[in-house]
Amino acid sequence: MTRRFPLAHPQVVAIATTALLMVAPFIDAAEVESSDTSASTPTRLGSFALKVEPGVAFPLTHPQSKIFKVGGGETIKALWTVNKYLDVGPSATFLALPTENALSDFGTAWALGGSLRFRRPHDVRARNEFYASSPWLDADALYVRTGGLNRAGFAVAAGLAVPVGESRAFWVGPFVRYFHIMQEPERSGFDNRDAKILSLGVSLEGGTAVALPRENTPAEVRIVNKEVFLCPDRDDDGVPDSVDRCPDVAGPPDNWGCPLYQKLVVKRDKLELKEKIYFAWDQAVLQDVSFPVLDEVVQALKDNKGFRVQVEGHTSSEGSDDHNQTLSKRRAQAVLDYLVARGISKDRLLSTGFASSVPVDSNATIAGRENNRRVEFVVHFTILNDGSK
Repeated sequence: MTRRFPLAHPQVVAIATTALLMVAPFIDAAEVESSDTSASTPTRLGSFALKVEPGVAFPLTHPQSKIFKVGGGETIKALWTVNKYLDVGPSATFLALPTENALSDFGTAWALGGSLRFRRPHDVRARNEFYASSPWLDADALYVRTGGLNRAGFAVAAGLAVPVGESRAFWVGPFVRYFHIMQEPERSGFDNRDAKILSLGVSLEGGTAVALPRENTPAEVRIVNKEVFLCPDRDDDGVPDSVDRCPDVAGPPDNWGCPLYQKLVVKRDKLELKEKIYFAWDQAVLQDVSFPVLDEVVQALKDNKGFRVQVEGHTSSEGSDDHNQTLSKRRAQAVLDYLVARGISKDRLLSTGFASSVPVDSNATIAGRENNRRVEFVVHFTILNDGSK
């Protein structure tokens, strides 16, 4: 392999170049799609890969193309990552070309050197393994041994690596490599023209698994069509009429929409007095001390015009049932008359007496009877109908 050859197989170079050009658009398209979904992260510094490139070798120049047949070759590279685009490491290559004359020996060449490879990052996210393919270019500075001679040389190559498996620890793909063996210095008795060889084959690479970047999934945005239901609120106090105990007069929400009265509390089913109603002994005559609380009852009924109330009178068990029943009715009627005299419509009011039928304590003791007698002065205003007159 010490003779110079003119170009013999331009069609081989053309086929290899065309194949790479056809693949390039797919790689470009994958890069665009990947960049839209997630950016790649730098490959870890110092990641290791071992690369083997078996292939067929073609002598390109005359007279070697006339002396040697198509042969084979093998290149082995140990590569360490500098950054996500660049790898460096040593390389070793062996070439063997059989001669046209079966009786002659093979033409062989051994080459050792350093390699520099530029590639598409291996950690680019893509829709499938093919779109994650990594086109690459490399260059080698070589020390070449041919027979008993030592020479300088170089090699350049291009290829495509396709990942095998999700871990992307293994890559395979085609390559084309050009070897140039220089004959300097000139030696007497040898063909001092440079030798040129083209190698085509399959590249096999194994190394550190690739840590893919996490996909930045955008937060899900949901648009919910909410139907707004307007609850009636006659007094505009922010408490819907369905829960407002005083729907016709504004009041704070923490008091169920009712004004803060001093002497009574508006319950769901009654007006509960905070003070007792006092009558003259054994009579249906109101005492003056009861007027302030009754006046506030009047105000509550004027505020809430939809209320109809029932005035209930109660007594203790002392005395006969008939007497107590009559007394309780008369006292309830006395309260009703007081409310009517202060402007409350009579058709909003009812009165009744329960005598001693609803005690709040035992009548068997003096204290119990005292409590029950006091209860006879308690007037409950039961709301019979919300929203009526």
